[in-house]
Amino acid sequence: MHAAAGRLFAPPAIPLKMIKTIEIFTSWLESEKGYSEHTVSGYRRDLLEFCHHLGKECTLETVSAIQVRSFVVSLHGHNCSATVARKLSALRTFFRFSLRRGKVKNDPLVGITSPKIGRFIPVFLTVDETFALLEAPLPADTYMHRDKAILELLYSTGMRVSELVSRNLNDLDFAEEVLRVRGKGNKERLVPVGRPAIEGVNGWLPQRLQLIRERAGRGRAIEEDAMFLNGRGNRLSARSVERMVKAYGERAGIPQIVTPHALRHSFATHLLEMGADLRSVQELLGHASLSTTQRYTHLTLDHLANVYDKAHPLSNPDEK
Repeated sequence: MHAAAGRLFAPPAIPLKMIKTIEIFTSWLESEKGYSEHTVSGYRRDLLEFCHHLGKECTLETVSAIQVRSFVVSLHGHNCSATVARKLSALRTFFRFSLRRGKVKNDPLVGITSPKIGRFIPVFLTVDETFALLEAPLPADTYMHRDKAILELLYSTGMRVSELVSRNLNDLDFAEEVLRVRGKGNKERLVPVGRPAIEGVNGWLPQRLQLIRERAGRGRAIEEDAMFLNGRGNRLSARSVERMVKAYGERAGIPQIVTPHALRHSFATHLLEMGADLRSVQELLGHASLSTTQRYTHLTLDHLANVYDKAHPLSNPDEK
């Protein structure tokens, strides 16, 4: 297991054998499936919560559908449907893994359905709001060049924030204007990068080099590969980027809270509005399923409907 993922901690009522089984499973998620530390940690928490619910009765061989249903019932009331569905997904993955390994004879999740989740509507920015956000970093900001490069890259590529902070400088081909991105499941994709983003990264490089030299001068290990660094010369964290994007969104006067994911949604929505095909956007976003990308189509249909209403001579005859 990755060192940062840590060891498993659980209430003493849970049998040790079950704890070890979960540890093997989470190690497999990380090393074989390429799941992020954040995702692995979520699976671990959900499984330990299930085990804690069952207590001493929680043995892999005896878990039944009735016990799973009891757990689901206990979740309702203080968890939303999406959270319940996520916890059931963790259990399904765990027991399918155990079934393939011959640790259990039957899957107790068979026949248990996840709660229906309301249709997710992506939060995105208008083109004008996006441009205002990209111009929000000012010369008075200590890390203006870095922050502008980050904002430009997020919008230019549609990357997830986790993908952004894990990028190394050599992932970006400045000449070909292409970025190598490693996404969910450790899958790699190549994404075109716009000229403003390339220029943004170039503008940040002198300060990046200075931070590396200062860190080396303090006798610390050098983060010479990371594309984006914090003031201490360490690789920038996703949480830091989220705080930074939110602050610039407020400065730009955008009424909603702006997140890195909102820029990802904006990237996809604006591409589709400009005529990009769904398959291409799927590839750029790194979605495994086209159905995940299709959630953006209703937004573009709304946009087309507005264009139609404003432009077509017969769209609203009473007002013509």
